[in-house]
Amino acid sequence: MPSHAELAAKLLRDAASFFKTIAEQNPPLKEQMDENADVFQQVADLVEANPTGVIEEE
Repeated sequence: MPSHAELAAKLLRDAASFFKTIAEQNPPLKEQMDENADVFQQVADLVEANPTGVIEEE
């Protein structure tokens, strides 16, 4: 049974994949959808690496 963090990371990666698919199918939206995918992927990495971590504000 996955932890909450593992499930969250999987959902974030699935969303990133969705944005990549939209980017491939819709060239006018490609740049924005690729950016969205990258952010979701980065957050998934953060959740996996440190589930209770805090993002420091600048």
